[in-house]
This record gives sequence, structure tokens and C-alpha cells, in this order.
Amino acid sequence: MCKEIEGVVYDTANSTIDKKFTYGAPGDPYGYEETLYKTNDGKFFVYTYGGTLSKYPTENIIPIERDMVKNWMLSH
Repeated sequence: MCKEIEGVVYDTANSTIDKKFTYGAPGDPYGYEETLYKTNDGKFFVYTYGGTLSKYPTENIIPIERDMVKNWMLSH
């Protein structure tokens, strides 16, 4: 997925996965994934996607500040 947010392009195909959390089994309508990516220029973002009844029923990209990455990881 590729998305431009405030002039910055976030692209899952051209970024590196840092950490991934999966909740539920494949096909679970309540299941979802949150994947932390790091861009080539050091920016972080979370890619989210899930089942139709999950908190992420459509895919999305959410930028995250470097100083919030540790808190994001600890919250899982």
C-alpha cells in the first residue's frame, strides 16, 4: 500500500518491516494486523488491516513519531 500524508509518501513495498502483531486466526472477521515499517529515510509508520468486524476493516497507514515507537511496541 502507498499513501501520501502531509507531503510524505509512505509505501509498504519500499519500506522495511520492523515489527508485526497479528490478532485472531486467518479469516477471523474480528482479527487484524498492525505492522510497523521504517522508510529508507528513517520515518516510521504503522500499516493496519483486518477483518470486516475488526477495528481495522480497511487497510490504512498511520505515521508514528520515532519517540513513540517504543510505546507502540510495549502496548502490544
